[in-house]
Amino acid sequence: MLLGDVMDIKVYKIEQLIELIKLGKEKTFYKSAIWLSKRSEIHDRDNYECQRCKTKGKYSKAETVHHIKHLKDYPELAVEDKNLISLCNSCHNEEHPEKTLNFNQRKVRVISKEKW
Repeated sequence: MLLGDVMDIKVYKIEQLIELIKLGKEKTFYKSAIWLSKRSEIHDRDNYECQRCKTKGKYSKAETVHHIKHLKDYPELAVEDKNLISLCNSCHNEEHPEKTLNFNQRKVRVISKEKW
C-alpha cells in the first residue's frame, strides 16, 4: 500500500459498513480501515499459509482472506474471525468459480464477425 492510499481510507463504524455492503458497495468495505486491519489479523492468525492447501498436506502462501459465508449474503459476518480464512489465489478462485466463468465468457466473446 502506498502512502497516498492511506490518506484515501475513510474511517467507518462496522454498522455503517454492513449497510454499505447491503447496498452493494463491497468495494468501499474492502478499502476500509476495519477490513484492512482484520485482513492482516487473519493472515497473522493463519501464519500467511493457505489453509485449504494445508489440509491437503501442501504449502502455499496465502494472498487472500476469504469469507466462508459470502459477504453479500451474510454482511453481518463481514469481520467475524470464524467466517474468515486465508487462501492462496488458486484456492480462492476455486471457491468462486462464478468469477472465473464470467471472466472466461468475456474473454472469448466475439466482438464482430469476420467478413471474408
